[in-house]
Amino acid sequence: MNSKDVFLTHQGQTSPFPFLIEIERAEGVFIYDKQGKKYTDLIAGVAVNNIGHRHPKVVEAIKNQVDKHLHVMVYGEFIQDAQVNFAQKLTSILPASLNSVYVVNSGTEANEAAIKLAKRVTGRMEIVSFRGSYHGSTNGSLSISGNEIKKKPFRPLLPDVRFIHLNNQIELNQITEKTAGVILETIQGDAGVRIPDKEYLQQLRKRCDEVGALLIFDEIQCGMGRTGKLFAFEHFSVTPDILTLGKALGGGMPIGALVSLQKNLNQFTTHPMLGHITTFGGHPVICAAAAATLDVLTTEIDWEKVEEIGKYIESELGCLPQIKEIRRKGLMFAFDMESEDQVAKVVEECLKRGVITFWFLSHPYSFRLSPPLTITIEEVKSAIEIIKSVIISI
Repeated sequence: MNSKDVFLTHQGQTSPFPFLIEIERAEGVFIYDKQGKKYTDLIAGVAVNNIGHRHPKVVEAIKNQVDKHLHVMVYGEFIQDAQVNFAQKLTSILPASLNSVYVVNSGTEANEAAIKLAKRVTGRMEIVSFRGSYHGSTNGSLSISGNEIKKKPFRPLLPDVRFIHLNNQIELNQITEKTAGVILETIQGDAGVRIPDKEYLQQLRKRCDEVGALLIFDEIQCGMGRTGKLFAFEHFSVTPDILTLGKALGGGMPIGALVSLQKNLNQFTTHPMLGHITTFGGHPVICAAAAATLDVLTTEIDWEKVEEIGKYIESELGCLPQIKEIRRKGLMFAFDMESEDQVAKVVEECLKRGVITFWFLSHPYSFRLSPPLTITIEEVKSAIEIIKSVIISI
């Protein structure tokens, strides 16, 4: 059997329409297939490769750690330099109230742990989430996600989950003394890049404080520089009680992180002991990659150029009559079109012409872009010309 047949026969599939590019290698903003075709990656693995593919510092950190040791013990038992170094680097760029890190394997696991932590700290059961939200596809994270089509086949899910609408201040009254935690993507990704009003987010913070609920920001997709700042909450002058991270945090390696006040995270250590546990969370090779990624994000990214490129893409595509609306923060884009069919044609035709774009699970009338923060204006211009020509031809 050839690789395509094995892929379709022996690998679990996520949709009937995979891209089916046979990957040979990836470097910077480009992906190359086995036939030698080059693709400009304007999705970055859905906001994973924020610093591009195979950044030299990340590759070097991985190789150095492999020469020392791989997994040695389940998370939290041994002191490992890679974990300590990563935790120190991450907490040093966060507010003082986010001073302790629990390292896990993925963003969805970080959200699972966040649900547990909110319940453990408050002694309450109810979780409030938002319409249009996406927090993962495991049982708990699916329960707090807003897409009912994706949830219905797997019910019953977690009880005591309430959904409210983003930017609706009246509905903040539904957050009460029964609420353990309120979880929100600081900027909603899968809903089509929905950005909260600054005043709304500040009122949400105030309401959580009033009733004693913990505010959880899911920055798995919108964090790590994606919005033009290291963390999306920096745009709103609001700090969460719990922060969840993933995707771009590992520089292309799988990782998630739950960040909170040390006093909160200590709730996992007693009554019961091992309140949250992970075998491979905090894997030393992954932590080494994540620490290197933080170094790149804090020393190499020109945030003014990131915004300049964001504005360029917005202006170039925004002038086309086929684009009905653009929502953007940094290099996180949603482009609304008239129909799902138009979006599919854009994604499919761009792929044929060597530019990778993508769609949203919960907002099929938009296509998305999330290019690496390291992309140059020259690389952007050539890719955007292709996207423009595709859109004009529809």
